[in-house]
Amino acid sequence: MAQLDVLTDAADVSLTDPSLVEGLPGIGLVGKIAADHLVAEFDMTHYANVHCETIPAVAVYEESDPTVQSPVRVYTDDEHDLAVLQSDVPIDPEAATEVATCLSTFIDETAMIPIYLSGVPREKAETVPSLYGFGVSGGVNRVQQADIDLPDETGVISGPTGALLNDAVVSNRDAIGLVVESDPQFPDPEAARVLISDGIEPLIDIDVPVDDLVDRTEQIREAKERLAKRMQEGGEESTQARPIGMYQ
Repeated sequence: MAQLDVLTDAADVSLTDPSLVEGLPGIGLVGKIAADHLVAEFDMTHYANVHCETIPAVAVYEESDPTVQSPVRVYTDDEHDLAVLQSDVPIDPEAATEVATCLSTFIDETAMIPIYLSGVPREKAETVPSLYGFGVSGGVNRVQQADIDLPDETGVISGPTGALLNDAVVSNRDAIGLVVESDPQFPDPEAARVLISDGIEPLIDIDVPVDDLVDRTEQIREAKERLAKRMQEGGEESTQARPIGMYQ
């Protein structure tokens, strides 16, 4: 049974026309790195815990912090009218469907538009990773207004982010998808930086300092490497976009 438990001291959070950035772990951990950066940079409020039977039953603790937390959490920031879905564990598509059901009331009550993040594998290159976007219902206009590039090939998004986008299509709920070229083997802070600066910033009209994402590349990679390895072992359970071509 999916459940969103709002924390007592966060019940008075006030969002007027918010966006929700989804940061479930996937290829290159681009969504997670971007989500973690937003939560830290804006010192966001821990708003709620997400509980589903299919989410791993684990507890999370952090360095120099005595508080144990749920592995999947929602953070909010009134000043930037922003919410972030953060996860410290891999989420399989079945659990993502439960998470979508769990969040649907929260999304509908706040007229929130979710922004779903994914990476598409690319060979390591010196060029800046390319990013493209698409939408469901009203999300299409938001992508066009933000002047974000459209896909230049046919593709499919698998894993938990694919399940969340599929739920938006089935429900005809406004939603946005962003896909960035990502390292398929290692955490990719540079791709996460592009997600933020070329996707999230123009979509929700905020400024996010991102220079330290690249400056701390090695530190971030070391911190995320074990989770990245688990995501590789997850196969189709790991969020990723991939081209499928016109003919299959």
